[in-house]
Amino acid sequence: MKRLRMSSDINDRSGLYVEVRNNDVTRAIRKLKKLLNNEGMIKDMRKNEYYEKPSAKKRREKQQARKRWLKLQEKQKENW
Repeated sequence: MKRLRMSSDINDRSGLYVEVRNNDVTRAIRKLKKLLNNEGMIKDMRKNEYYEKPSAKKRREKQQARKRWLKLQEKQKENW
């Protein structure tokens, strides 16, 4: 049987967490959203919201790679 840790254990915290000070929950939520956005978790959640077929994923990644390559070619053309 696993032993569950209480969330009140301050020393055992790992990962992302935000303290609520002076019952200011709205400020804590804003800080949490900012942390999640900086970690890229929001982007991952939106990306994994729906199943993407492997062929569609491969097509999307190939389009992104082509876009990056064309952008690099334009930069090199300007520097020429």
